[in-house]
This record gives sequence, C-alpha cells and structure tokens, in this order.
Amino acid sequence: IASIMSRVRDLKNKYKNEDNVTDEFNYTKISADTTDNSGTVNQIMMTNNPEDWLSFLLRLEKKGIPQMDAALLNRLIGRYSQAVTALPAEKHSQDESYARILVRFAELKAFQDPEEARDQFHLARLNCKKFAFVHVAFAQFELSQGNMKKCKQLLQKAMDCCAVPLEMLETALKNFHSQKKQLLPDEEK
Repeated sequence: IASIMSRVRDLKNKYKNEDNVTDEFNYTKISADTTDNSGTVNQIMMTNNPEDWLSFLLRLEKKGIPQMDAALLNRLIGRYSQAVTALPAEKHSQDESYARILVRFAELKAFQDPEEARDQFHLARLNCKKFAFVHVAFAQFELSQGNMKKCKQLLQKAMDCCAVPLEMLETALKNFHSQKKQLLPDEEK
C-alpha cells in the first residue's frame, strides 16, 4: 500500500493537471508487464474499481482453459481472490461487474473444492441479490452437484426477492422443470 501511495504521489507531483494523470494511468495500464501482471494489478488497485478488475481477470482467463490447466486455474483463483478481497461488498454490492467477479470466482473454485465453491456462491447471493445471473449460477452449481431440491429452492428464492431480469429466472425454471442439464443456454449466460 505504501508503494502504491508513493506512486500516486509521484504521479500527482509529475502531473499537476488531473487529465494528464488519467492519461498517464491509462498509458501505464496498457503498457504494464503482461507476464506476471503485477504492474496491471498495481494500477487496478489504485482505482480499485470492479470494471477494471473484471476486464483484467477476463483477459487473464483467455490465456488458456482453466479446467485443463492447473497452473492457470490456481493463478486465476489467486487473482479472483485478490479482487474479492480488494473490493468491499458494502461499496460494490449493486455493481454488476462485482457480482460477475464473485460468481466467476465461485465457478473456478468449483473445479477444486465444491464446498468452498458453495460458500463463495452463497456469499455472492447474499451480497448481490438483485442480479438474476447470481442466483442462476448458484442454482446451476447445485444442479451439477445433483442437488435438485436446492436448485429449485434457489431459483424460487430469486423470484421471491425480485432479482432481475425476471425473464432469465423464468427461463432457468422452465429448463429445470424440463430436466435440462443447463438452466440457461450459453448465449443467455
């Protein structure tokens, strides 16, 4: 934190004009080291905004298939964990990017430890109730674990708390009742 604050002070001293600070930030973020991503993470932590975190994490995921690459999976879980820790739920619970980070973190954890994944899904649902995709992702996880009753309960609770979009929940329930393995088609996810 001290080095980040030092870097911020240096940038502010170097560029008295706020527009120039923003330009420098954007340039630094683009040109940051892409091998270990420490430069990018440091820049993201300066603004600590869910959209920047999500964009970075999704770019990192494109480097391979986490289910097939244990090293990538571990790296992703570490970075998602870092993002979740850095972003306070009280401040970001209404932010869709934050909700997507929580859900994807839980999905990745499911490859390693279903119980930890369940805890992460529960956390996502508690913090981001208004987003239907959060509930559907948790229900999909429970369905994949063979917990039909829990899956249905999660979808029903999502309807009860008026998560949006309602159409997503209706589609998921319809597919559940049709005994499909996927609650949502890939294009709707």
